[in-house]
Amino acid sequence: MPSHSTAIVGNGLIGALPRRERLQLLANCDTVDLVLSDILAEPGQRIRQVHFPIDSFISLTTPVNERACIEIGLVGNEGVLGATLMLGVDMSPLHALVQGGGRSLRMDARRFKAVLDSTPTLRRTLGRYLYVTMAQLAQTAACPRFHVVEARLARWLLMTQDRAHSPHFHLTHEFLAHMLGVRRVGVTHAATALQTRKLISYRRGNITVLDRKGLERASCSCYLANNAVWDSVMGQRPAPRAG
Repeated sequence: MPSHSTAIVGNGLIGALPRRERLQLLANCDTVDLVLSDILAEPGQRIRQVHFPIDSFISLTTPVNERACIEIGLVGNEGVLGATLMLGVDMSPLHALVQGGGRSLRMDARRFKAVLDSTPTLRRTLGRYLYVTMAQLAQTAACPRFHVVEARLARWLLMTQDRAHSPHFHLTHEFLAHMLGVRRVGVTHAATALQTRKLISYRRGNITVLDRKGLERASCSCYLANNAVWDSVMGQRPAPRAG
């Protein structure tokens, strides 16, 4: 199991805390391995654990009907799953699924609420984080109305690469269809278009970003808008690894 000294560097929210608050938070966490496709939260169910991803990342989706859902966000080592507990609401608003397996710092929800009372910097940081999350959710809600599938796919691939910290990652057609709220044939057409332009390589769900700058140009404006909100409120993000 990795030491907490590794985890301090691994999660940006924790790493930015003053030493006393950082150590207090870490003392109440366990380092766990998240497995691909594990469900960490369901809409309307009680939040029992809080996760600070290290080298894993989590997909956030909302149901559209009984058979369909759409992805509205991702949580990687820049953030936290379960921050809404600080609002006094212990019910999850979203479905949370592990999209990239790896390590995470896990804390019991009761301990998390107790720690919040004695860590003012953490409370302020999470308040800013929730503001950014709401702004990004609003952007995501508007995106499908104004942007074509190819541009939206480019955006989500960039977001995934940012959290995978690698130009190589795995996403199935079915998962991409959920992510974009379109049929699988729409994903095929969009992915083929990006591959024809030599921006990505896509085979049997294995994706490689070949041209990061080109993919950014192909993406809809929501990608840069979301990053601008994050940078202005939370501070500069680390540069992603290029393809």
